[in-house]
Amino acid sequence: MSSLSGKVQTVLGLVDPDQLGRTMTHEHLTMSFECCYFPPAPGDEAVAASPFQMQHMHWLRQNPYSCHENLFLQQETDAVREELLIYKQAGGGAIVENTTTGIDRDLPTLKQLAQDTGVHVIAGAGYYVDCTHSEATKRMTVEQLTDVIVSEVLHGADGTDIRCGVIGEIGTGWPITDSEKRVLRATAHAQTRLGCPVIIHPGRNPAAPGEVVRILQEAGGDIGKTVMSHLDRTIFDNGELLEFAKLGSYLEYDLFGTEMLNYPYNTDVDMPSDSQRVKVLSFLVKEGYEDKILVAHDIHTKNRLTKFGGHGYSHILKNIVPKMLTRGISQRQVDKILLDNPKRWLTFK
Repeated sequence: MSSLSGKVQTVLGLVDPDQLGRTMTHEHLTMSFECCYFPPAPGDEAVAASPFQMQHMHWLRQNPYSCHENLFLQQETDAVREELLIYKQAGGGAIVENTTTGIDRDLPTLKQLAQDTGVHVIAGAGYYVDCTHSEATKRMTVEQLTDVIVSEVLHGADGTDIRCGVIGEIGTGWPITDSEKRVLRATAHAQTRLGCPVIIHPGRNPAAPGEVVRILQEAGGDIGKTVMSHLDRTIFDNGELLEFAKLGSYLEYDLFGTEMLNYPYNTDVDMPSDSQRVKVLSFLVKEGYEDKILVAHDIHTKNRLTKFGGHGYSHILKNIVPKMLTRGISQRQVDKILLDNPKRWLTFK
């Protein structure tokens, strides 16, 4: 493992961690989200069938998962390439691409985008949520799953020699299924062998992140090298958030730019605004967790791209950072969140 130790593994090869620059730790550049299609409300079928019209854009922002066409991000590689060039101009250096088996990972496209734009792209190994697990995956043992994940990092994935540099996003629902538990245990075993970063997609319940951590810990995982994603739609009580933070994972707020009245996957969730997200970041900084915060947009549908009136991959750098600086977060702390924390997490032990 000495060849990986102290390095970050991108789709173009190993780099020194100091080369990364400002990093979004949870994005997608090419994927399908068809697995999570949510039918439109009665009467909205016509809008859903022709979404990319100016008069429909507000509806699409509120109902992004109710339009089939919106779920195929892999159809917009040219637009994503332009977005990445803008991201680089805005000061972005790297992106962790969280597409795993089950949602159409495309490593050759990721490699081409990295070559074309100069943005460091770190690809994800492993498996998404249970509904995307094939029957063959569900029959695999923990040991077999571990071997697959390790091979995707050491040798290449999907029949290519392009290597993943992080395990995840590993998908779990709520309650966590038996297949997802096996993948979590395999993730912990692979992390132990590789000394690599891990990133988790938890179920949409406040108890889900803690349960994932418990399973990973019991299997020998390194929680200090693990990111818990999507906390901005999962844990809302500040006391519960601090209790979870004590477990030691990175705390990722990665839905910047997503604001909707009704979150279809859990209608009990009131999706926060970006201002509310910044307020929580400020709270975590004041509570001493500035070394554990990560941020991103989790772009995974077409409407989030600027081509379709969305905010794009540069939203945090252009709009959220200035807001953070007005809400009690210093430039030094912003630099930790965008530079130091991602670099430390992504570096192999």
